[in-house]
Amino acid sequence: MAGEVSAWPVDPELTQIAIGYRNREMIADRVLPRIPALGQSEFKYFFYALEQAFTVPNTLVGRRSATPEVYFKGEDRTASAEDFGLEHGLPQRDIDNAPEGQNPLGRVTEWLSNLIELDREIRVANLVFNPATYPTANKVTLAAGEKFTDAGSDPLRLMLESLDGVVMRPNRVVFGQGAWREFRQHPKIVKATHRNSGDSGVAAREAVAELLEVEEVIVGRALVNAARIGQPADLRVAWGNHVAMLHVDRLADNNQGATFGFTAPYGSRDAAQWFDRNIGAKGGTRVRVAESLKELVTAPDLGFFIEGAV
Repeated sequence: MAGEVSAWPVDPELTQIAIGYRNREMIADRVLPRIPALGQSEFKYFFYALEQAFTVPNTLVGRRSATPEVYFKGEDRTASAEDFGLEHGLPQRDIDNAPEGQNPLGRVTEWLSNLIELDREIRVANLVFNPATYPTANKVTLAAGEKFTDAGSDPLRLMLESLDGVVMRPNRVVFGQGAWREFRQHPKIVKATHRNSGDSGVAAREAVAELLEVEEVIVGRALVNAARIGQPADLRVAWGNHVAMLHVDRLADNNQGATFGFTAPYGSRDAAQWFDRNIGAKGGTRVRVAESLKELVTAPDLGFFIEGAV
């Protein structure tokens, strides 16, 4: 990885493909944004008690008295970037017989990058859509009559009250695809965004963001095959039928800034290739894509979770 001597040869061309390739359905980088790359795999970040920012001490200073002094108690926490990677051996015969104009090594790099992205998507979804991530006061499980599929429910009031209940108002709302499908068709949401009776139509993301007064509405649509290798495909959504409202500061890093969470990368994603004589009769080329990073929730008080919206 960047910042250390690699035991395998990094290929600049394949690395460019690996970094540039993105699946349009992946939202992990928007939910837990990457901070600037770290220079070491182990790093520290600070955690401050929430009440310190809202408890006001006596600030009055007498004409000849000393200025009141306050003490901040910061908790110094340590985390380490973890390595994630995949590789594939491509027989020389496949490389020699590739159609003109195709780059088989580039296509393998894209394929490996996509799988690494999908694995990250699942990790972030399991972290952000996990009730255990949030304080008790910052989560709710919807009963049957409260779900977005119930025409008598009031998801707009629920969302607005939940947003206002977070100490630093969330600026991003993350929907699982199922929750978003029902939310945008709910009569009260259609009526509020289209200013009609709410009998027909769907709400656009931009209209919902304006309605909720947030910067962005994000929808998780990535699919993952839950079946074991060799079994028929069992595609499931990576993001469940839930909603998370998060205060995300893209300028925050491991040293400063209040944000629900971030991703700390160590170096950048790298790709490499080398000849492997043990692939097939003529040998072949082995391609590896790898990256080091750590996903962290650093301020769970800055999020609110709605479980079982559908």
